[in-house]
Amino acid sequence: MDSKGFEVPRPPAWMRWLPVAYVAFVLLLETVTPTPWAVSFLLIALPVIAAYSLGPVLVAAATVFAVLLEGVLAGTPCCTGHNIHMLWENHHVAAYVATGLVGVLGVALAAHRRRQEQYLVRAHSVAEALMRTLLRPVPHRVGRLLAAGLYRSGEVGTMVGGDLYDLRATPAGERAIIGDVRGKGLQAVRTVADILGSFREAVHEPGELPAVAARMERRMAREAEELPDDELFVTAALIEYDPAAHRVTIINHGHIEPVLISRGEVTPLIGPPALPLGLGALADEEPVAYTHPFTCGDVLLLCTDGVIEARDHNGAFYPLLDRLRDRFGERPAPGPADVIDFLNTDLPRHTRVFHDDVALLALAPDGGGDAGA
Repeated sequence: MDSKGFEVPRPPAWMRWLPVAYVAFVLLLETVTPTPWAVSFLLIALPVIAAYSLGPVLVAAATVFAVLLEGVLAGTPCCTGHNIHMLWENHHVAAYVATGLVGVLGVALAAHRRRQEQYLVRAHSVAEALMRTLLRPVPHRVGRLLAAGLYRSGEVGTMVGGDLYDLRATPAGERAIIGDVRGKGLQAVRTVADILGSFREAVHEPGELPAVAARMERRMAREAEELPDDELFVTAALIEYDPAAHRVTIINHGHIEPVLISRGEVTPLIGPPALPLGLGALADEEPVAYTHPFTCGDVLLLCTDGVIEARDHNGAFYPLLDRLRDRFGERPAPGPADVIDFLNTDLPRHTRVFHDDVALLALAPDGGGDAGA
């Protein structure tokens, strides 16, 4: 852990033990080699090997150890007549000097590596803190909807990614978004912040769901100009729940279709497609919203492509609809948490390594009456 409290991951165990293994290899070679040759010269590489996993102080110690061991091997008598006077022969002295110079470079390399590690850890820690602020935990109830969510980053050990979701209670009804930013890393985090900020502001403004989408489209266009990035876009599905009409309104901007689990059936809600947010200027027509009944006992699942593109060891994609039908088909109505818990368990069984971010948001009408956000 560095001075500011950011923990630097430890190198793998094999890398930490590599200097010791290299010294053991040199000593073994010295023992079994039938002809006399300066095996100790191989120790010149020891400081650089140590620099890949050890800190500057330990690399300096490894350099001193390498010089001393070179001297011991050079002065050890053997059947060929070696004696202590060989310690100061020109080629051995040159080896000591070379080891010292390599040691200085190794210390510099280790110090530079440590600074880079600390910088990356700080950057990822800040980005992860931002992601946790942006992707707030999904409450159990938002307005007149029950909800559950899950986020899993494709970056192992971090929460940094380009998937997003949010759910808000507004005067027009409960509105939700799920999306996937093109690209990864810190730049994707910036775009996630922009798109969620735009959504959270737009959903409370007067106007129907297409007006929210149009406002987000304009924000993405400005973001692309500021970067600049002509290929910046976000696939997204926007959802609005009307409890009086018992229906959901959907605008799909190039995203995976929402999946409805209703009365034992699992159905993707397919409607008119639209270009991703940020590419709207390329379309001839405005995005078209479509509706579907949404009543008590139904669950609407929103997900990103990290779910359906998760592969097993044979390269097969995760069969989302089939797995949902196997689990929830012809059974009592599940709750949002039931669906998320199932996928959170079933997905890792299908794929051990996630190469893309995964975001899930499950929604269901609250049959227990109105509630505050």
